[in-house]
Amino acid sequence: MQYGILHDEPSLVPRLPETQLLEKDTLMKMLLQYPSVVLKPRNGSYGRDILFIKRSSANAYRIQNENNTITMRDTEQLLEWFEETIKSDEYIIQKRLHLAQIKHRPFDIRIMVQRKKGSSSIWNVTGSYAKVAAQGYQVTNVNNRPLPVLKALRLARIGDRRLLIRAEQVARLAAKRLGEHYPMLRQVGFDIAVDKKRRIWIIEGNYQPDLRPFRLMKDSSMHRKILWYKEH
Repeated sequence: MQYGILHDEPSLVPRLPETQLLEKDTLMKMLLQYPSVVLKPRNGSYGRDILFIKRSSANAYRIQNENNTITMRDTEQLLEWFEETIKSDEYIIQKRLHLAQIKHRPFDIRIMVQRKKGSSSIWNVTGSYAKVAAQGYQVTNVNNRPLPVLKALRLARIGDRRLLIRAEQVARLAAKRLGEHYPMLRQVGFDIAVDKKRRIWIIEGNYQPDLRPFRLMKDSSMHRKILWYKEH
């Protein structure tokens, strides 16, 4: 699992929210450890089928999917729901991050990192944009027009170019680590979170990232640079 590869790099450990393969025991362990967790399909879903589970008063739980919420009155009911609804081998469970927000809408950052052909090539950041959740939703997506990262940081009032540079450094280091494990790997689209305390987190790396959002950016140079790296 990608988390394990990145976790072997000591300098990346503080950037990784705890992530495990989903099992019933793991679900209960992490709900005791954290007030809120996220369940995600292992193979990606463009933000679909992501579930947020929050422990509320006593042993009650609130489950949110997109803008729908259900409440489980106790642990027994939660486990019944889990066994009836979730195919655990298809999901991972992750500590929930409290993302920085723009007008009460969470956002994260996609950072594209690529290298030229040859496993010894240096990894370079070739593009980035911010993804903002729709009003009332928790999952970020690009159905809304992607924003330049610096604009998003300014609107959220949490950082400037220095924070973006730090995020890019984290993405390059993570790509280098993955590239050591997968010598043929030449591109990774990292989803990077900045939380409300300005801490940088690696949510996940996508090996076949969607390039369409880069075509929507006013700055077309990023899209051209990405395509150049894909060819070289």
